[in-house]
Amino acid sequence: MRVVIAGGTGLIGRALAASLAADEHDVVLLSRAPGNAVSLPEGVKVVYWDTGSTELWAGQLDGAGAVINLAGESIGGSSLLTMRWTGARKRRILSSRVRAGAALVEAIKLADRPPSVLIQSSAVGYYGTHEDDREITESSPAGEDFLARVCLEWEASTKPVEALDVRRVVIRSGVVLDRHGGALPRQALPFRLFVGGRAGSGRQWYSWIHVADEVAAIRFLLENESASGAYNLTAPGPVRNEDFSKALGKALGRPAYLPMPTFALRLGLGEASATILSGQRVIPRRLTEAGFTFQFADVESALKDIFK
Repeated sequence: MRVVIAGGTGLIGRALAASLAADEHDVVLLSRAPGNAVSLPEGVKVVYWDTGSTELWAGQLDGAGAVINLAGESIGGSSLLTMRWTGARKRRILSSRVRAGAALVEAIKLADRPPSVLIQSSAVGYYGTHEDDREITESSPAGEDFLARVCLEWEASTKPVEALDVRRVVIRSGVVLDRHGGALPRQALPFRLFVGGRAGSGRQWYSWIHVADEVAAIRFLLENESASGAYNLTAPGPVRNEDFSKALGKALGRPAYLPMPTFALRLGLGEASATILSGQRVIPRRLTEAGFTFQFADVESALKDIFK
């Protein structure tokens, strides 16, 4: 089967592409910077795409078995120095997602043989932030903050394919843990320098998922023809930030005694500090009810595997 992954050169896309290629699927990564895609496994090719020029790449979707939309500018930026949400960054974060979704819908409309399924990426930010201990499931309402609005429009961008008889699955991912990308390397750095600890009060919930389970869950939903609608892609054991920090320190063989003050994070990151100081206790109810089994259900085993 040919699988087309938009935004496929990021953390999730590369891991997913490697998994699919290992099972001899033909994988096409749509990327704005194909030159950055190096060391890809055999069976994976990269095609330049521009959301304003559909005709250049739309043919890749014709006859494909599946399309996976992971495209969008990083919420967290490439470093701590670029995490702050300026007005321009917020507009890019939103527009990059909406434009990508609209372009994929247009390409599917043009296809003589449209894909049978589209996996639409989203995030647990859809639910907004919560200070209490309530469990968040797929039936919980959307939030009202910036990330919630982004997720709402991100998810809606590909909804028109449902009218084209394309099965659509929305994946609301938590923080994807991987040693070589995403948020974890930045989180681990203070611990490596012996200055790690909780963020703020440490009471905020942290909904996470090991990258191996993220990939396995996407493939599970891709291959399960009865799956449609929204699914939370988070481990069944969310933890408080303080407990995550202790587990991270243990996995790295470092102490977790020096907290990052709330005021410092707010001063340095502004509005973006909410992604660290607030959270949600998200439960993958629909995924587990569908029969998916997590390889890493608790954060201690996940971090031990990542840093082994």
